[in-house]
Amino acid sequence: MAGDTCDEDRRDAELHRRLAGSDPAAFEELYRRYAAPAYGLAFRVTGSEPLAQEVVHDSFLALWQAPRAFDPARGAFRSFFLSLVHHRAVDTVRREDRLRRRTERMNPTAGEDEDVAEEIVQESWLADRRVRVKAALERLSPEQREVLELAYFRGHTQARISEELGIPLGTVKTRTLAAMRRMRMLLSGADP
Repeated sequence: MAGDTCDEDRRDAELHRRLAGSDPAAFEELYRRYAAPAYGLAFRVTGSEPLAQEVVHDSFLALWQAPRAFDPARGAFRSFFLSLVHHRAVDTVRREDRLRRRTERMNPTAGEDEDVAEEIVQESWLADRRVRVKAALERLSPEQREVLELAYFRGHTQARISEELGIPLGTVKTRTLAAMRRMRMLLSGADP
């Protein structure tokens, strides 16, 4: 298995070297190798097929236009490229969120053709969901609740949480993962 990974890394490094020399065949091969995992990652982040396709397209275009952005001395090509895709996907989600908020500010009232009953049902569902989330949060350990509140309600990164609480980053990650699993169980009703 480790041998396969090394072979793949060597193959990627060779394809990248050829790509840096403007070899379209190397680009096509990298596309065949990474289009599917890149799309899967972009879709998981954006939750939208069109946005995921846009992210993958933009990522490959950036690779073609600036192949020297990848430095083989800093790690494997796969890690570099999927990190590029992830960053672009996150940026796309943020951009879409900004556009949505701007549109909401410009059109604050519901349109005349909107179904008011549907809006009431949605507000009721959200109110119920808020109550359930709050109750589930109260059932977490204080340490788990603290990392979730800092991450999701204050928007802190895990590194910032680690710094703010004075605990190792690994501890923050462990607490966050445990808290998310517990929340999932509590919200699904699987945990008494």
